[in-house]
Amino acid sequence: MNTTLSLANPAEIVTPLLTVFAADSADANAASPQPALLTTNSALQSAAAAVLASGEFKAGANETIVVHAPAGLAAERLLIVGLGKIAKISIDDARKAAGTAVRAAKPRSIRSLAVVLPVAESFPAEATAQALVEGAYIGDFDPDTYQTDRKDRSIVEFTLVAENSPDTDQLHLGIHRGGIIGTSLNFTRALVNEPGNYLTPTVFGARAKAELEPLGIRTDVYGADKLHELKMGAFWGVAQGSEEPPALIVMTYEPEHTNSNEVIGLVGKGITFDTGGISIKPSEKMELMKYDMAGGAAMIGAMRAIAQLKPAVKVIGIVCATENMPDGKAQKPGDVRTAMSGKTIEIINTDAEGRLVLADGLAYARSLGATRLIDAATLTGAVMVALGNVYAGVFSNDEYSYEKFRNASVTVGERFWRMPLHADYREQIKSGIADMINTGGRWGGASTAAALLEEFAEKTPWVHLDIAGTAWIEDARPYIAKGPSGIAVRSIIEWVNSFSN
Repeated sequence: MNTTLSLANPAEIVTPLLTVFAADSADANAASPQPALLTTNSALQSAAAAVLASGEFKAGANETIVVHAPAGLAAERLLIVGLGKIAKISIDDARKAAGTAVRAAKPRSIRSLAVVLPVAESFPAEATAQALVEGAYIGDFDPDTYQTDRKDRSIVEFTLVAENSPDTDQLHLGIHRGGIIGTSLNFTRALVNEPGNYLTPTVFGARAKAELEPLGIRTDVYGADKLHELKMGAFWGVAQGSEEPPALIVMTYEPEHTNSNEVIGLVGKGITFDTGGISIKPSEKMELMKYDMAGGAAMIGAMRAIAQLKPAVKVIGIVCATENMPDGKAQKPGDVRTAMSGKTIEIINTDAEGRLVLADGLAYARSLGATRLIDAATLTGAVMVALGNVYAGVFSNDEYSYEKFRNASVTVGERFWRMPLHADYREQIKSGIADMINTGGRWGGASTAAALLEEFAEKTPWVHLDIAGTAWIEDARPYIAKGPSGIAVRSIIEWVNSFSN
């Protein structure tokens, strides 16, 4: 997608689809919505006047209406996208509205559109431009990769129209950042969308290396020998049941200049297919277990953006990639594994495998010098019971790191809810034969999983993201297709950047 900035009068823009945003300007006591265009352009106001007055369009969030051959405009169509109540609109609403515009264009075989920068106090130039471009990329992704009659309906040209704006430099900056983040997010989504027979752990590593090394990220991909050398018994315990070799993906970003002593460690779960192992999952919906590497893909996508945004802080990314299979060599309930840190884990349920690979990933990141850690994983069904598919769970052993992450997630519009991490949860993972068991039972499952991971983060400031309920979208929304969401990529990028100095 080519993204450009135009300072021309939007009425003179020649395009198949010109998009303008509207909000419901009615106060709380109004009997009915009052849609208002967020533009000062009189030609746009005039072209939309009749449809706004008809009552047919109420400017609800992501509501759309198309005006064909709009009077006084050079555009073939005028698309009006609602943002909701004007008193509550945010940058994230603009991001979603841009995605909605793109999703509206695609089935009409429109591959070029222009979007008018909305005028409102809550929409500063740079942040709004960035959000609109991100939203366009998010809306442009479709998961129909392997359909033989697939038609390429991707958007070729996206023009942001900001008539006579004095903020040209900020708008260009926002467009630039939005393009980097949008393409990185979609790279993550493309990885998550791949079926397990195509994206094996080895291929996962190869694709990371091919994408990142040209951008200046050193990317090393190791196999089983490295796991044995590092004594990663927890990781290897999961990997040993698969015919596919594991991949330990290590990505290193070195800033050109930094005054920071921080080394940020990103650790992702990369289970390219999860059967549950010997504790096998039910067959219903098992096909979705190709997305069990979404945490690892998020880290690769974040590193892709970091390479181009160039924060002034060192970042190390670790992805522990393997399949979890029920082969004759697979680990069994009752087995005891010795992790890289030397701590021992009794295997109660082989389907609680994500925390095992992360245990060694966290320890390895610390051994490489990470002073601050964040991990992401489709870790527990329990977080889905607690939060559904609306919020992802976040845990932390450090208030400063958590507040930085909370601010980052709010800034980028991703929803995370802090979950409890208390010493009492450790009681549920005590083992009679080893240091701990790998699952604490039914109650508080997301917190007991986090408690196990905390044992391997040790005293290093650490944030844990359980994205099991939000990494896959079951039903398409106006601004995003069904399938992989790319959750956490944008928050992680923003969090890393907050340590740059």
